[in-house]
Amino acid sequence: MNQVDLKTLAVELQSLGVRTVDERPREEVRSGGAGPSDAGFLWIDDTPLTVPVNGDYVGRSPYELVMHSSGRFGELTRNGEEVGRVRIHPRPKIYDLETEDGVPYWKIGLMHLDSLASTVMQHCVYWGTHEQCHFCAIGTTLLNGRTIAVKTPERLAEVAAAAKRLDGAKDVTLTTGSPNRVDRGADYMTRVAAAIREAADLPVQVQIEPPDDLGWFGRMKDAGVEALGLHLEVWDEEVLARVAPGKHAQGRDYYLTAWERAVDVFGPGQVSTYFILGLGEDKQSVLDGCRAAIDRGVYPFVVPLRPAPGAITQTATPPSVEYVREVYEAVAPLLADAKLMSQNARAGCVRCQACSALSTFEQAFGNERNNDPEPTPLVGPAAA
Repeated sequence: MNQVDLKTLAVELQSLGVRTVDERPREEVRSGGAGPSDAGFLWIDDTPLTVPVNGDYVGRSPYELVMHSSGRFGELTRNGEEVGRVRIHPRPKIYDLETEDGVPYWKIGLMHLDSLASTVMQHCVYWGTHEQCHFCAIGTTLLNGRTIAVKTPERLAEVAAAAKRLDGAKDVTLTTGSPNRVDRGADYMTRVAAAIREAADLPVQVQIEPPDDLGWFGRMKDAGVEALGLHLEVWDEEVLARVAPGKHAQGRDYYLTAWERAVDVFGPGQVSTYFILGLGEDKQSVLDGCRAAIDRGVYPFVVPLRPAPGAITQTATPPSVEYVREVYEAVAPLLADAKLMSQNARAGCVRCQACSALSTFEQAFGNERNNDPEPTPLVGPAAA
């Protein structure tokens, strides 16, 4: 059997999803939430991927993965033909623990491979209003009983310390709904980050909307935050106004100002922004946005739309594999030219990279990051 075209396989799996025969406990699949969700975690060779496993579109995927509770491997097929064996990330040990008052650790934070991630506050001022972000499903997680409304600094510090000790966590990613229109949660997130650094001494990325006072960035840095996510999601102004009206009201120009100030504080490559493909934008607008970010020292974390149950876009169709690949192929050399590679990120989504195949395309330009201690060769016919 021939070696798989990893770039094609990664893009196809993340754009099309994979049908699963999954015997693992349900908490190992992230459902709902503010970011990429309803995904399973797996390794292909030394490349980590989060792959959509829910949603109507996944049922039409040519890929199927049979995962067995008795082992760490699964068999991946495409249209019934064997692609090869993939390694399933092991069940985190912290998922068997709970706080003194009986809250399971997995309701406080989830392991995204070797990164502990948590949506700190489930409330967002946009949710359920005309300003709601169309791609977000943050309001569904509480309804299905899979989280708690607010994670305290003490609880998150406890879980982070356990994740480092038991599961080898290397960093912590903290996101949140925007609880207000002033500091956008900066004060609370700073206190959480400080508690985590004291208890676990792990690098922390905070993801928030730009606060009204950009001086918060310096205070976050002083509290131990090492990376910041300021996610615009869409560069095209018309599309942004339609799919993220709350963010559009804050203003793209304010994001640009915030990016620049944040890079002054955290350094190039330690500030990032999501760009979501498949919301009605065109390729040129994505590249314009990526260039604007890169020129300011901001890493553009490009991902395909994952229509999550509970989001306004839940019945949408993800972008085509060809479109996603074209964008990755255009963005990777821009990152290389700017020496803004994901392997240099200290914390957060850019360091993990599992929700985007962009780092797979970076490898052609010298990104040799490998955070998998046990690479498993994947062989089989090339994915068409």
